[in-house]
Amino acid sequence: MAAPRPPPARVSGIMVPAPIQDLEALRALTALFKEQRNRETAPRTIFQRVLDILKKSSHVVELACRDPAQVDNLASSLQLITECFRCLRNACIECSLNQNSIRNLDTIGVAVDLILLFRELRVEQEALLTAFRCGLQFLGNVASRNEDSQSVVWMHAFPELFLSCLNHSDKKIVAYSSMILFTSLNSVRMKDLEENLNIAIDVIAAHQRQPESEWPFLIITDHFLKNPELVQAMYAKMSNQERVTLLDLMIAKVASEEPLTKDDISVFLSHAELVANTFIDQCKMVLKLTSEQHTDDEEALATIRLLDVLCEMTANTDLLSYLQVFPGLLEGVIDLLRLIHVAGNDTTSIFSTNHCIKAEGEVSNMAEGFRSHLIRLIGNLCYKNKDNQDKVSELDGIPLILDSCSIDNSNPFLTQWVVYAIRNLTEDNSQNQDLIAKMEEQGLADTSLLKKMGFEVEKRGDKLILKPTSDTPQL
Repeated sequence: MAAPRPPPARVSGIMVPAPIQDLEALRALTALFKEQRNRETAPRTIFQRVLDILKKSSHVVELACRDPAQVDNLASSLQLITECFRCLRNACIECSLNQNSIRNLDTIGVAVDLILLFRELRVEQEALLTAFRCGLQFLGNVASRNEDSQSVVWMHAFPELFLSCLNHSDKKIVAYSSMILFTSLNSVRMKDLEENLNIAIDVIAAHQRQPESEWPFLIITDHFLKNPELVQAMYAKMSNQERVTLLDLMIAKVASEEPLTKDDISVFLSHAELVANTFIDQCKMVLKLTSEQHTDDEEALATIRLLDVLCEMTANTDLLSYLQVFPGLLEGVIDLLRLIHVAGNDTTSIFSTNHCIKAEGEVSNMAEGFRSHLIRLIGNLCYKNKDNQDKVSELDGIPLILDSCSIDNSNPFLTQWVVYAIRNLTEDNSQNQDLIAKMEEQGLADTSLLKKMGFEVEKRGDKLILKPTSDTPQL
């Protein structure tokens, strides 16, 4: 005959089953802790009883890990573990008193050890996943807005738990472990990440796989992008796909409607140095792209994204002046534009004239988009900067820009950046104005093209004057 159930005890006048020994009692507690008043009046002894059940069930899991024959006996233990975690998770919601009580019992260490054991089990998948998810939710809740609990979670969980969870096939496990990481990170712990770059890179990969998940995104934008040393170290070790993901988030941050703060500007100047140096070193990778293999050359695709970042950074007035004088950047962009013109004679290149005319979709967009952004970047770097305007002229960049528009004058996206660049090159620069006017007289600049772009050449005595027309550019 089963032993009679002990009479219920009270939590501040509310009936609760006690002692907590079985699944039914745990479920009752879990339900009670949904209410704030019950969380705030819970005695510490309740959490000791929950911990005792968790430890006992953990012992069963340990045995199953050592002896696969014991796996058949795990079903009831996994149910108890799941309900223990749910109970503790609910108890921690907006209740620092319970967080502290649970932490001081060393429940966090027991929970982390148990979660790490889950990796070794070969049991019914859904029951194990449910226990796994609830355990991570508990760790997230016990650490929420509680620095002491965050320190203990970090001490037990870093780095092994994150290495185990961020690459997990289950989306919720990735999300919950990301929540724990986000909650626990601070400036001191960022140093730990710099020494364990695989975890930081796993966060990037998690965002790449699950862009809709909030926590990896917040870790990257609120922590990683504020640490240029970490970003630089990560970039050197990431795959090119992961680099594209990180660069996309840089673009989103710079191009956001919310302006960069003073602190953001300081950090993004360091990011600008990394992006500019990397682009200068690797920009010629795009010349490897052909119509047959363009989707496979991830290094070239990462270089394309570097150019996109530079365009957005130079569209920000606080970052522009730094990049306008960046050594070798303007020269490298003009040189690459020249090489792309040469590549136009190679019928296998995506930059060839024939290829751009015949290709559809992604290939053509990639070629013309890259050319357009090179010209956009030149225009940005020359904005109200006479030294750079003159430098473009000295490097014969103006004919290159005008020729780019003649390659496909039906492309409004390309034409608009040519117009923009020419305007910035000629603003308050009579030397460049004279150069384009003479090119038109010599037949080197198409009069109809200039007119389409909103310019015309007027002869005044012995001088040729380039001036804007009254008509808007025909984009």
